[in-house]
Amino acid sequence: MQLMGSNLWAVVSAALATMLLGLLWYSPLLFGRSRVRRNGSGKLYVLFFIASFLAAFVLGQVIRITTVSTALLGMKVGASMWLGFVSTVQFTNMLFSRKPARLYLIDTGYQLVSFLVMGAMIAAWPHPQRRMGTELGFGVFQERCMSCHGNPNASQQAPDPSALRHLTPEAIYAALTTGAMKVQGQGLTDEEKRRVAEWLGGRPLGSLLAGDAKSMKNHCPNNAPLTDPSGSPAWNGWGVDIENTRFQATSSAGVTADQVPRLRLKWAFGYPNGVTAAGQPTIASGGVFVGTDIGYVYSLDADTGCVYWSFQTEAGVRNAISVAPITRAGHLRYAVYFGDAKANVYALDASKGGLLWKKHVEDHFTARITGAPTLYEERLYVPVSSSEEWSASSPDYPCCTFRGSIVTLDAKTGRQIWKTYVVPEEPKTTRKNSKGVQLFAPAGASVWNSPTVDVKRRAIYFGTGDSETEPAARTSDSIMALDMVTGRVLWVFQATANDSFLRGCEPGPNRSESCPGSVGPDWDFGASPILRTLPDGRRILVAASKSGKVFGLDPDKAGTLLWMNNLAVKPPDTNGLIVFGGAADEQNAYFALTSGGMAAIKVETGARVWFTPMGGKGNSPSRLGASAAVTAIPGVAFVGGWDGTLHALSTTDGHRLWEFKTAREFATVNGVAAKGGSFGAPGPTVAGGMLFVGSGYSVFGDTPRNVLLAFSIE
Repeated sequence: MQLMGSNLWAVVSAALATMLLGLLWYSPLLFGRSRVRRNGSGKLYVLFFIASFLAAFVLGQVIRITTVSTALLGMKVGASMWLGFVSTVQFTNMLFSRKPARLYLIDTGYQLVSFLVMGAMIAAWPHPQRRMGTELGFGVFQERCMSCHGNPNASQQAPDPSALRHLTPEAIYAALTTGAMKVQGQGLTDEEKRRVAEWLGGRPLGSLLAGDAKSMKNHCPNNAPLTDPSGSPAWNGWGVDIENTRFQATSSAGVTADQVPRLRLKWAFGYPNGVTAAGQPTIASGGVFVGTDIGYVYSLDADTGCVYWSFQTEAGVRNAISVAPITRAGHLRYAVYFGDAKANVYALDASKGGLLWKKHVEDHFTARITGAPTLYEERLYVPVSSSEEWSASSPDYPCCTFRGSIVTLDAKTGRQIWKTYVVPEEPKTTRKNSKGVQLFAPAGASVWNSPTVDVKRRAIYFGTGDSETEPAARTSDSIMALDMVTGRVLWVFQATANDSFLRGCEPGPNRSESCPGSVGPDWDFGASPILRTLPDGRRILVAASKSGKVFGLDPDKAGTLLWMNNLAVKPPDTNGLIVFGGAADEQNAYFALTSGGMAAIKVETGARVWFTPMGGKGNSPSRLGASAAVTAIPGVAFVGGWDGTLHALSTTDGHRLWEFKTAREFATVNGVAAKGGSFGAPGPTVAGGMLFVGSGYSVFGDTPRNVLLAFSIE
């Protein structure tokens, strides 16, 4: 049971323990002061418990904030609280009340032992295991493993992290449990060992054989040649169009607002051994193409969910796939394009799943491709992000050297055409910390959204993340415009200055010297900018920041600010208020909020049109939020919440049209055990009268799962 993040049973037990200690301390057995026993009454003991409970609760809050999880560290926190507050207050009271020093020592001694006991009990109290997502393993690796791996000052040189990333997760897990790293692995839970192995290896344990389509029972009876995706309803890529509107017209959606209440589950497909359903399904030529965290990309039949083929990648694929024609050696074929968690970009034969080419676009060992590459005119615009900020505050980590970038590839061959780093300066040595580990700057500004294409201006637009070092780069937390031909920076609009952020830099005894002196709010642009043309022909770029601010920029006047609307009632925490973005029709843009609910604002002015709270009765505040991308069709906006509910709201006034609970088990067409869970990044995709969505996201929400769901009109 939780109370403001603290375990209530731990707090109550610590309060009772300090009461029992007090009765013993002031009994004749110890200091002979038995007045507590003699003069005790029911009311006195109730007040005694209340005081003890408050002390334990406040101490528990400090322990929670400082992320202490062992009895020894809990005792250190308790001793610090006693030394800084209790002993000094009691000492002052002794001076002015002329209390004998002996009584002061007895009383403050009792308080010292009480805080030591309470700190040990609360910190060491068993915590319910939260299932960690695959990506979170990197935080554990940096915090617990980089004192040897990647640390040039280590007494014994261990393999570099970049070398470990070439190993399979099975080999890494075996080393941590029974092999060469068994001793070092003793300090990790089994869950932590698994997630470290899976992050380094790029996929969940045991998924190699189980994930192959050959191991599945639902093979399609035939595999006809792929037809032109533009000739039938499709949702191609992240935003359905190169402007990233995430708005599907009725002619392609095949679903109207009146029909949405009749949506029913048609089939479910399970990802074998999957931990998080983070890939957004693409619909093209009657098929579904989807990437998974288990390191496989699948081609499925949209109508039945039967599987055509699978392709094994080097690492998990969490972005959307693009499908397009490609001519090679005079032959026309169709290719699928995507990136993986090890910063590889792939082109596959869309009909058979064979590899056409593969390109590694960034050598930094933390690099990954989170956002979907955008395809236009046989060029692939690839956003490059990183895991470096997850726990780079570790004192053994040579923080920080990653820089976000956009890489442009020839779609036919994979040849790099240009690469533009968001932070143009290369990281340079700054100073060494007290452990002798070299630190670097500048770094950061990951790009974890899909670029938007402006055909008129021959430009691409994208959002950037926070800096990892200080001073923060002027291109962090910004919307940037690049020339699509050369990669030259055209303009920069920065929404949040001085945002230098690393996870794990909260105040407390574990704060690292690598942490920025002033830790920023982590208000990245995680959402792709939306390019819209207004009725009078003017154009506007709508960009939403994690801060909750939505900006209207003029793409024809170098990103000049036209309007701003702050949807945040209060400044959000580092999770942000708007994360993976909204959708926009001709009039409004629709954004889901992590505080719970969806807001509609006018594209032309930014004025709020309506707001609808979301979340079931009885849910805790941490379960009401929505960080996933919004999807819209005429009259309807779809979004999934952290509680696993898929919502459909009217774009007219925000009233509910339909909802579906996905946090449960499903019978799957491929015979794989699968459950739904939280929604967090990808939005639903709609085409040809069907709706598709993956359920179970592990970074936001707390229910990672492994299922792809397909709905049709009953």
